[in-house]
Amino acid sequence: MSKVKIKGNASGTGVLTIEAPNTNTDRTITLPDEDITLGGGADTSLSNLSSTGDAKVCKAWVNFNGTGTVAIRDSHNVSSITDNGTGDYTITLSNAMANTNWCPVITHRDATYEGMSAILGEALTTTTVRLGVRQGHVTAPPRQDTSLVAMVAFGD
Repeated sequence: MSKVKIKGNASGTGVLTIEAPNTNTDRTITLPDEDITLGGGADTSLSNLSSTGDAKVCKAWVNFNGTGTVAIRDSHNVSSITDNGTGDYTITLSNAMANTNWCPVITHRDATYEGMSAILGEALTTTTVRLGVRQGHVTAPPRQDTSLVAMVAFGD
């Protein structure tokens, strides 16, 4: 099995894609419309190439079962999930965000309902987010466990 796969057109302006075995770590580099030599000459850096991963990017994500014994199905940069009670979870990141201005986007789904979840109080740190899952569109419905909870985290 190859560790890195490089795809692209060898001439002209094009896109060079470097693929890692884990698809959530792929990056795309756009080649300039000029000749460049990598690995030779005085400047061997890639600083004159642009990358699509420079701005706010997905730094972490998780898909987990929030019923019974909480279990992570799959994730990136998430070390654990803590079950704080019915419909109340804390997601802990493996690597800290740069600051507390990152943006977690959380959703949930079950056989009978789906919706967005809310961050509980001042529960966002550089390494954790605490969230509450609620069913329905009424004022302050009770928290409820759900079979699918997902979170993506964007930040610097």
